[in-house]
Amino acid sequence: MNRREFIKTTGLALAAAAVPGFAFAGGAKVNIKVGYLPLTDHLLMIAAERERFKSVGIQPVKFSSWPEISEALKVGAIDAAFLLTPIGLTMRQKGVPVKVVLLGHRNGSAITVKNSGDINRIEDLRGKTIAVPSPFSTHNLLLRKALTDKHIDPAKELKIIDMAPPEMVNALATGRIQGYMVAEPFGAQAEAQKVGKVLMLSKDIWRDHICCVLNVRESVIAKYPEAVQEMVSGFLRTASFIEANPVLAAKASPKVLGQRPEIVERVLTSPRDRLSFLNLVPNKKDFAATQDYMLKFGVAKQKVDLTGYLDDRFARKAV
Repeated sequence: MNRREFIKTTGLALAAAAVPGFAFAGGAKVNIKVGYLPLTDHLLMIAAERERFKSVGIQPVKFSSWPEISEALKVGAIDAAFLLTPIGLTMRQKGVPVKVVLLGHRNGSAITVKNSGDINRIEDLRGKTIAVPSPFSTHNLLLRKALTDKHIDPAKELKIIDMAPPEMVNALATGRIQGYMVAEPFGAQAEAQKVGKVLMLSKDIWRDHICCVLNVRESVIAKYPEAVQEMVSGFLRTASFIEANPVLAAKASPKVLGQRPEIVERVLTSPRDRLSFLNLVPNKKDFAATQDYMLKFGVAKQKVDLTGYLDDRFARKAV
């Protein structure tokens, strides 16, 4: 289901099921609507079709931007969502009743710049316009870390703007921006179209960093823990499948991501750790590090109680 179809049917769906857990015809499965964006970070969503769930049905709901997906989770139009870590932390800080039950991946983003000889190193970003998907994005933190590591002031020496990920490749090609920092496959896509080149992979800015994490509404966790457990277990089985079979995973991706399989395969294999689906159990250390960068770069003013936000029992049971 895409965003437009979702918007058309949300009213009827919510009227029929104010809370998740309504039965499919002829069955008693709990239906969980999971929001995602067409990013390779969210490749775990292929689990919706490849896994044979017994007590849960995963209904994928695709969005085109982070504000849309976070708002849908906030108001309860969806039950769960893969969100950027800073967005999830900010929502939790504002009292939205969600918990993190699983990491979506590690690594998986890139600083991509125009395919010319003008930008060949981080220092060459001075004076340029670079896009990120949101101020509350891991990509914003990663870009600012890469800049400050080279003693560049992100607030004064270049222009950082917000832009929806699907718009970035075209914006780069038409000269609206000189680069962007975002999740794959938009780095690999720009490379394939010969309009951009990857300046730096996120794994080389912050090794094995977290980025997108699965946030689930607390009411769903409380009422349907068995369904949440089966969902998390299925996602982790799919993570193992992707790691062991990147080519097959890429071939299974078009229905979810809408990208050519060869683009997704490039992300999964060139190099092999460009995007990782290993070590997906949430832990305080990763989230604490993210919060530290949020404070450092002015994205947040206070920290979230991670003990109340992280719920790792489902992932720990599944590994």
